[in-house]
Amino acid sequence: MEITKKRRLSDIILGLFLLSHPGPVLLHIIAVTLFALLAAWPHFAWGIIALVVAAHAAMQLSIAMLNDYCDRQLDAESKPGKPIPRGLVRPVEALFCGLLLIVVMVLLLLPLHRLALLISLCYLALGQGYNLGLKSTPLSGIVFALAMPLIPLYAFAGVGRTLPFLFWLVPVGCLALNLANSLPDIPGDATRGARTLAVALGLKGSFIACPLLIVLGALLIAVLTLTQAIPVQPLIITLALILTCLSVVAMIFFFGPAKPLWTRKVYFYLVVLTCILLAGGWLGGAIA
Repeated sequence: MEITKKRRLSDIILGLFLLSHPGPVLLHIIAVTLFALLAAWPHFAWGIIALVVAAHAAMQLSIAMLNDYCDRQLDAESKPGKPIPRGLVRPVEALFCGLLLIVVMVLLLLPLHRLALLISLCYLALGQGYNLGLKSTPLSGIVFALAMPLIPLYAFAGVGRTLPFLFWLVPVGCLALNLANSLPDIPGDATRGARTLAVALGLKGSFIACPLLIVLGALLIAVLTLTQAIPVQPLIITLALILTCLSVVAMIFFFGPAKPLWTRKVYFYLVVLTCILLAGGWLGGAIA
């Protein structure tokens, strides 16, 4: 049930802030910023980089806000602390802000390379498809696996640099991110009958799959490095793989189904940072 009490300006500001999913969106902004800087190295066109980051931020905010709009009825039952059920933001306001940010994204992308616009529209379609129902099916993992590698592809295209080796990031696919992100929601999703990939695997299976998928991605990068299928700087790749292995060890020993619930959000952020490290190391080693 939505709260109809009169809202203060501070309530609306807080609601919009929470509606933006600040934690996950900030991680996406950090990732696209790092990839854009890496793509532009050593000749930084700061205006172009700012457009690349701002357009991606607008898209991520749109996806986040429309996610809460689409989930408003389910959240009223299982997550009453969310901004729409709390009455901080009205559904129509969330819808308007989400759609407006799509327009802002497109306008910011117009001065950039057309490939950047195409990749962003593909990412947007995947994100909104997730919001409109795919998140409740096992296909949610496929959506994540297809969408996450588009971030570095977009960053490089945005600064006008497209390199063939970038497309090797696609099969590395970040299914682990989807599973880690879904861990806190597994009990609620299972109760309401949602068949997400995490629900299908179960809590224990999801905790096993996350590090396993990261290890598989690391092994692919190691094979590409050892076979010299892609010319890379071995030192950078080796350092990234070592740090990735240490992170995976931490996932196995310090997190799991028996740990407190709050650790699952920390686990998600660790998985995100590990994927950024692995992808960043691969890109850094390939363009150095």
